[in-house]
This record gives sequence, C-alpha cells and structure tokens, in this order.
Amino acid sequence: MADQLYNGTQAAALATTWRRRLTADAAAVSRAAICNWVQRGHLKPAGLDRQGRPLYALPDLALAEKKTRSRALRLVGIGDT
Repeated sequence: MADQLYNGTQAAALATTWRRRLTADAAAVSRAAICNWVQRGHLKPAGLDRQGRPLYALPDLALAEKKTRSRALRLVGIGDT
C-alpha cells in the first residue's frame, strides 16, 4: 500500500479518514485542499495518471495531512489535537 499512488480525490478521502479518527467533528479534506497543499509546498506529486493528473504517494500524503492538521482544526473551531 505504501508504494501505491492516489489521485486528488482519493488523497482527500484518505486525509479525511485520518482527521476523523482524531476527532469525529473534523472537517473533511477536499480535493481543493489537496491542491492547496501542493501550492503551499506541503505535498508533491509522485507521478501522473494516464490523463496527466497528479498522483500522490501515501507517505507524502500522510506527512502533508499532519503538517496542516492543526491549522485546519482551528479553522473549524476544534482545538489542537
């Protein structure tokens, strides 16, 4: 699983699962959030799919989610976890 690559929609679903395991009230991670993580330098594509869309590696995705978690939870009114 660690060497599998995920598209933006799949990456957002995984990150949402991780956040909700920490707190049931955590906001979902959107595909747009994944794009923002890329723009802010928290996440780099590990490859491209057949249509040229970026794909992300699980370890990179997990690290980006962890880096952005505190801010995201504060924005939805949940304290640091």
